[in-house]
Amino acid sequence: MDVSLTDEQRAWQLKARKFAQEELRPISLQRDQVVDSRETFDWEIIKKGSKLGFRTAVVPKEWGGHGIDLVTQALVMTELAKGDSAMAKTFSQCWKWSHLIEARCTPDQKERFVKPFVADDTYLLGYAGTEPSAGSDHRLPPKDDLKAGWKLKAERKGDEWILNGEKCFIANASVAKLFFVGTRTNSNASQREGTTVFLVPIDTPGLRVGRVSNKSGWRFYQNGELIFENARVPHANLVGEVNRGTYLRGTSHPFGDFELGANALGICDAAVEMAMQHVQTRWQDAKYFIDNQTIQLKLSEMRMLTEALRSFVMRVAAEGFVMRDAAEGDAKTGHYASFLQNFGADVVQRVTVLNLDIHGGAGVMTIDAGAEKLVRDAVIWTHNVGDSVQRMRAIRQNIGF
Repeated sequence: MDVSLTDEQRAWQLKARKFAQEELRPISLQRDQVVDSRETFDWEIIKKGSKLGFRTAVVPKEWGGHGIDLVTQALVMTELAKGDSAMAKTFSQCWKWSHLIEARCTPDQKERFVKPFVADDTYLLGYAGTEPSAGSDHRLPPKDDLKAGWKLKAERKGDEWILNGEKCFIANASVAKLFFVGTRTNSNASQREGTTVFLVPIDTPGLRVGRVSNKSGWRFYQNGELIFENARVPHANLVGEVNRGTYLRGTSHPFGDFELGANALGICDAAVEMAMQHVQTRWQDAKYFIDNQTIQLKLSEMRMLTEALRSFVMRVAAEGFVMRDAAEGDAKTGHYASFLQNFGADVVQRVTVLNLDIHGGAGVMTIDAGAEKLVRDAVIWTHNVGDSVQRMRAIRQNIGF
């Protein structure tokens, strides 16, 4: 596997590093400590990053984007997440659905939605899948249970679809301008055979934002409710085929798993750097912390796990597993991204806890260097793309058990 970087890849990496160091990190703790979950967000940082290309990075060049490859995406996500994981995810969330637009939307839909997305620095994207009674089963839908899965109802009325129901924990819910929305279009069929996806702008009549989630970690990254009350969506906004929504949603899973692995790597890099800074400057009993053997062992484990995760991220990116899955639905390679997400979840939580441990009592103080913030951000991985059991079930399914 060749992991040598091109000049373009290196330039993107350095640009992301500079932006993270000069713009993200200086406001990271301050935004995290805002009490109101709606107010943790900062549009100015989105505008600045957008002007540098971080919002539209994966949109094809012919549509006005930058068309960066997977290796470049991994490099950029890691650098941004090192500055602030939640801010990085706000940008890369748009990449996930940019991929889906490119893979599954019609030329008319691309014309109507990609051009405004590229032109507007405040245009964010989201996907409305999770519901109060339908979470991980939209990824692994029960084959025979007609009651499982999405409940948000879509009924066709002429050239429109009328949507009624609720979505929850939706990424970018309170800030995005366009959502892919999973609906139930056949209540007499299973989740696999009775669901349909639509493109729904936030200004659609009958759609409103409900409660914004107050999370322990990733506080900058907005999650919330979307309420549909006779929301009217044109038939022209249907994505793919009627009653094939679950298959369409599967297109994004390999990239989503890869994205989370790269983001976790950025947090680990931040934790290792923070721990090294701490032990090289703190003095006790006539010697620096770094001279303590126990501290050295913890640092060694942090570095070992971080470099193992880096190798995994770059392998998945360099060998193209993610896009091969999206383009071909290749089950033979789909498990690599799932492996990465699961491994990243374990690594990021272990590394950030070791960093907290190295900081001792000061580590749990919110006024300190932010060690406890990294732990809170890492805890989010426990329920990313389903809980740990669902993620392992996804791997089992991919490798044929």
